[in-house]
Amino acid sequence: MTAVAAYAVGVAVLVVGLAVSIALHEVGHLLPAKRFGVRVTQYMVGFGPTLWSRRRGETEYGVKAVPLGGYVRMVGMFAPAADGTARSGSTGAFQSLAEDARRAAAEEVRPGEEHRAFYRLPVRQRLVVMLGGPVMNLALATLFLGVLLSGIGVQSLTPRVAAVSRCALPAAEAGRACAPGDPAAPAAQAGVRPGDVIVAVDGVPAEGDWARVQEAIRASAGRTVPVVVERDGQQLALDVDVLATEGVRVDEDGAPVTTADGQPVTEQVGFLGVTATRERVRRPLTELPGEVARATWATARIVLALPQRMVDVAQAAFGSEERDPNGPIGLVGVGRLSGEIASTDLLDSTTERVSLMLGVLSSLNLALFVFNLVPLLPLDGGHVAGALWEGGRRQVARLRGRPDPGPFDLARLLPVTYVVTALLVGMSVLLLYADIVRPVTLG
Repeated sequence: MTAVAAYAVGVAVLVVGLAVSIALHEVGHLLPAKRFGVRVTQYMVGFGPTLWSRRRGETEYGVKAVPLGGYVRMVGMFAPAADGTARSGSTGAFQSLAEDARRAAAEEVRPGEEHRAFYRLPVRQRLVVMLGGPVMNLALATLFLGVLLSGIGVQSLTPRVAAVSRCALPAAEAGRACAPGDPAAPAAQAGVRPGDVIVAVDGVPAEGDWARVQEAIRASAGRTVPVVVERDGQQLALDVDVLATEGVRVDEDGAPVTTADGQPVTEQVGFLGVTATRERVRRPLTELPGEVARATWATARIVLALPQRMVDVAQAAFGSEERDPNGPIGLVGVGRLSGEIASTDLLDSTTERVSLMLGVLSSLNLALFVFNLVPLLPLDGGHVAGALWEGGRRQVARLRGRPDPGPFDLARLLPVTYVVTALLVGMSVLLLYADIVRPVTLG
């Protein structure tokens, strides 16, 4: 396959994966809405002109031209005004927007089917309907991550020794060749060989985790400790004089600890003189929830810092700043990365390409999950917030012995909806421009 054809396949895989993710997101809204008796008039993937549609029962199913989202149209999304009418008689611009929305919602409700309006559902059922879409994306992200972690495996450093240093060099001279007179590295002096598998260090079992080996070595500075290695199916116990050297302190995640001015914090750590082997390792499914939680939190941090990150994108697009590869990327940028994954010479196996594509699709679904929970209309989180506010208001009224305040008037938030929509469009345009002039590349 030529590089151009492979690039096209990568983009196609991304487009299909995104379309399926969007379609299933809307299924997450559709199924509970129908289950609870809401009349659903449309299920659409995409926006703009309709490319294909077919009616089944009372619902029209279709695909539209712009694959940037989708929607499920449920009747009665906005409750009537407090007096039960669609019009309150107000003449302000914001009030007119709300009144028009209420009137349009009321016109969709057929006589005798008032009970099938969305706003008539109990709060808990509305929460199920609106959370169904994001939860579907979370389930897809979990599926992709599960296949990646436990089915294919991930590249990890393992306790199998890839290389043994011949000598121990000061940190300032790291990288130079060993010279006569340089002290022998502890591992070489003790007889550790490439291909050995470190089983335990100073009584700490490796359990196949190189991070545990590193931690035990760092804690053994200046001491003679037993190191158990497996060689040709046999376990050997070696006494190793671990060298004490100056090293950078790391936190629980293995990241360097720095001072307030950004300088690395150093400490005395142990040096053994071995290099770990990088292998593809399948992880147990029991680790999947933790991995999903970590990935979700990382995505949430990006969303929470989105205003500043969009400023960084603008500075990169219109100035000389570097584009942050871990920052927000638009669909064009994600499509470009997918094409590079499929066609680049940097990856030497199909397994590597499939792994990265699964990672991309998982990240996209986590982004859809987190972003749709933002408590602003027109996002799902806006409807969730409205339902929670309504439920809380009713509980307070009940505890105080007051009358039921009725449904929360979401239509009053339409001006906010238009502002948020405009910001989303502006953000999409900025990301599109940045992805063209200053793209994030696989390299």
